[in-house]
Amino acid sequence: MIRETKFLISRKPFAVDLDSFRIKFYEAGKSGLASVDAVWFRRRRGVTVACIGSLHTWEREEPASATAFLEAYTDGRYGGDCVGRWDGSSYWGNVPLAVQEQHLAVLRPMLANFPAVPAGYDGWWTFQPAP
Repeated sequence: MIRETKFLISRKPFAVDLDSFRIKFYEAGKSGLASVDAVWFRRRRGVTVACIGSLHTWEREEPASATAFLEAYTDGRYGGDCVGRWDGSSYWGNVPLAVQEQHLAVLRPMLANFPAVPAGYDGWWTFQPAP
């Protein structure tokens, strides 16, 4: 991924919680699933929505840091794994009510302050090469 200073929704950027970086290794294959929590904006049918979820990929070795993980993460064809979405009037997500409330505590101010990076997140990261 590439860290950018300017927000352009067309480049499909993500803001990430660097402190949430984790990797779980599986003994049999000696590879692990590395992930980091993320939020992002997208347009759905002309409406800007705020999404929350994670970015993840399989790793053979443990990256030194969340930043090293992101810089080495180049396969963005699937984007983020969205678990919650807020469009300003309705929430989408198949999670318990308590988790929905946690998501909305992030997504409501995020959408209200579009396109600012939400507090506690580092952004903007994109898979797309510089134009």
